[in-house]
Amino acid sequence: MKIIAKVLASTFLISSAYAFTPAYADTTASPNVSAAAEAKEDAKHDMKVEKHIKELHAKLKITPEEESQWDAVAKVMHDNATELDQVIDKREANISTATAIDDLNAYADIAQAHADGVRKLSEAFSPLYASMPDDQKKVADAVFLHRIHKGMNRHKGMK
Repeated sequence: MKIIAKVLASTFLISSAYAFTPAYADTTASPNVSAAAEAKEDAKHDMKVEKHIKELHAKLKITPEEESQWDAVAKVMHDNATELDQVIDKREANISTATAIDDLNAYADIAQAHADGVRKLSEAFSPLYASMPDDQKKVADAVFLHRIHKGMNRHKGMK
């Protein structure tokens, strides 16, 4: 079970990068431009999440029999991305008037949303993982462990 938790934590490494957004936004841009730019960024992010889910589906070699369980995992991944985005957007919306304490609390909210998301993903992925044959579990272990090491190296400033 510890491996599953570590494995699933890696799926959030990409989204955790959003927690390190610039502290101060340019407030001089016109509202229409920033809204359009924000919509474009949201669309790009949604496409990245969807691409990540599809790549994970392919790498894990999800079978037709596993699709219903996979759909539950994919839904949690979508929901987690949305929830994390909302907390990050809230932080960014308040950054121009935030005190150091406000910003620390906002970052704590981001970290909590991330932790909650990993827990939800672990709960959703566990039944699918348990139903996989051993050879498919080995593939899942390799896929997720590779992502963990890649993310840890990126986190340490390595490539």
